[in-house]
Amino acid sequence: MEPDFVKGQGLLPTVVQDSQTKEVLMVAWMNQDSYKKTRETKETWFWSRSRQELWHKGETSGHIQKVVSMALDCDRDTLLVQVIPKGPACHTGARTCFFNKIED
Repeated sequence: MEPDFVKGQGLLPTVVQDSQTKEVLMVAWMNQDSYKKTRETKETWFWSRSRQELWHKGETSGHIQKVVSMALDCDRDTLLVQVIPKGPACHTGARTCFFNKIED
């Protein structure tokens, strides 16, 4: 089964999860090119909406994400990518991008 890039207007939200702890590490966007490169290299590639270019997670930091599995949601317009992270996922140096707690 393949993603439906038409529904997402060319981009699919992609949830990246640690394959062992199941912790959500980050959410990013994939287009057809980054999806293809991720499948080919078994490392995560994404589409930067702000820079309008492909980016390889860990290319500059060394914090690559080795892909263990990929799954589509029921509508085939959202990806779940389970990875073995080599270092923190967040550009701030935090393990996960989800560290900002919302208080009541």
